[in-house]
Amino acid sequence: MPECVYGGQAVIEGVMMRGGKNMAIAVRRTPEEIVLETSRVNSVTDRFGFLKWPFIRGTVALIESMIIGVRCLTYSANQVVEGDGQGESISPLEMAVSVVVAMVLGVGLFFLLPVGLAHLLKRFVADPVWQNLIEGFFRIAIFLGYVVLISVLKDIQRVFQYHGAEHKTIHTLEAGEELTVENARKYPTLHPRCGTSFLLFVMVVSILVFSLLGEQTLGMRMATRIILLPVVAGISYEILKVAGKNFRNPLVRIVSTPGLWLQRLTTREPDDGQLEVAIKALQGVMAAELKAGHDVELNNTGESKDA
Repeated sequence: MPECVYGGQAVIEGVMMRGGKNMAIAVRRTPEEIVLETSRVNSVTDRFGFLKWPFIRGTVALIESMIIGVRCLTYSANQVVEGDGQGESISPLEMAVSVVVAMVLGVGLFFLLPVGLAHLLKRFVADPVWQNLIEGFFRIAIFLGYVVLISVLKDIQRVFQYHGAEHKTIHTLEAGEELTVENARKYPTLHPRCGTSFLLFVMVVSILVFSLLGEQTLGMRMATRIILLPVVAGISYEILKVAGKNFRNPLVRIVSTPGLWLQRLTTREPDDGQLEVAIKALQGVMAAELKAGHDVELNNTGESKDA
């Protein structure tokens, strides 16, 4: 049977866990009730094999993860609303529009704004290499500032707690221990395959990729930042895969350390109820994988997922 790596995503009052061909989302609908939904994951790479090629698969995985993320966020938000008995359900279209708007704003904030800020300093530092380094500095600073600002919001803090619960549960499985709250408590909230680390890799890789472009006008700089995003994402994904499979390697640990530091901002220590939700999600997807004929034993030689 094929081996796979489990990973997931924190959602509103819940956790989504994904395996090789299936996914499960568990949400605390009320203080007493946890709802679980499992479903098949159909990837476009199953129909078009070339999309699994290195440096291409990263962009495909990112797009598919965003689509799945919209679905999971919509489901979790509606479960919470229904559990509270207040407010109206959120439609998939409404959630999709929100995510698209957030993406556009994200590209503007993290890629175009740094270009503009660096350009303002061009009269003082005109060399293209230094312009790119300054741009990269602004990009990382804006990203870190954004994470720090949203981390003070109460609702975001709860999502970050579920993020920590997800990581602790994955660590428990990786260690070969029984999936219980007691076992999961002792593990860290940080994980080398986390999407937070991927975002930091994107920030750093963008500096290296954009430095190869040489002298450009302001318009060309902004255009290439958007056009080359798939290239940056593809390279960053491959680095994340290597880091996840070879984390015991000293050099890999050094490269991964900044991403782990950043996770201290995007994860929080979960309570036992949140660990219970994460465990239910992982058990749900493992059961679905077993039923479908996939190996439920996690092995790091499998396909990396965002942990």
